[in-house]
Amino acid sequence: MSDRCATMPVHRRLLAASPRYALALSSIENATFARKNARTAAREEVVTIPVVVHVVYRTPEQNIGQEQIDSQLKVLNEDFRRANPDASKVPEVWKELAADARLEFKLAETGPDGGPTSGVVRRQTDAEEFQPDDKVKFDAQGGSSAWPADRYLNVWVCEMRGVLGYATFPGGPSDIDGVVIAHTAFGTTGTVAAPYDRGRTATHEIGHWLNLRHIWGDDGDGCSGTDFVDDTPNQAGQNHGAPDFPKLSCDNGPNGDMFMNYMDYTEDSAMFMFTRGQAERMDAALAGPRSSFLPSQATAGTPT
Repeated sequence: MSDRCATMPVHRRLLAASPRYALALSSIENATFARKNARTAAREEVVTIPVVVHVVYRTPEQNIGQEQIDSQLKVLNEDFRRANPDASKVPEVWKELAADARLEFKLAETGPDGGPTSGVVRRQTDAEEFQPDDKVKFDAQGGSSAWPADRYLNVWVCEMRGVLGYATFPGGPSDIDGVVIAHTAFGTTGTVAAPYDRGRTATHEIGHWLNLRHIWGDDGDGCSGTDFVDDTPNQAGQNHGAPDFPKLSCDNGPNGDMFMNYMDYTEDSAMFMFTRGQAERMDAALAGPRSSFLPSQATAGTPT
């Protein structure tokens, strides 16, 4: 794989193409900062997100099985509840920052038409592979069209070229909203390939879907970027592999980079935490552009 995540190139493409997207992002960020400055209390209830998995395949191998899909849901429900077995590996200096985001994920049981569903859509395609150009998200382009984005988290699983996955931030077009994951990095069994075989690519991409940025601030290897979260240390750039703690950059000693954060680029075995600040930012997304998923407003599974 040449890169772990293509979310930022997709984001920049949308910014260049759509003034409306740029305005929506600005509004979302203004509301997020206002909520943070008001010190809004953390959400206490657990929110369950209905998921539809679009399996887009050309070969039988790419048509991943239910066990592989279920294994990914298990990882998400552990990671976003801080119930992951490797949470104990968080360095002592950051244990108090490690957060339960109070989010759970469940395959949709009711489809857009109100009928029962398995929450899995399977589409055979002639495409040998997909790129981060959103073609996988449309029936007419060899993919599988999105279910209503205000009621379901759309997850596309397919053969990807060059990246493990990508996501859309809140505020983008509804017909492409969701996350795309290479089948070789989805879940913990079946077609997954080490070192991205513990389901953390989906954790990372859904973090983006909930408005989290990369932990280094997407400024290349500089020290001036920001992920808009106060409790993640400033770091020079993305980390790969499985670094040893501490790993210093940007004069951030003695503790260095929080390379074990889900929003870095380390291998699956080396990432195992969100911070409280990141959980607050996800709360803001759920209070704003993703509010249709809150229990008081959610209409998932009921026809409109």
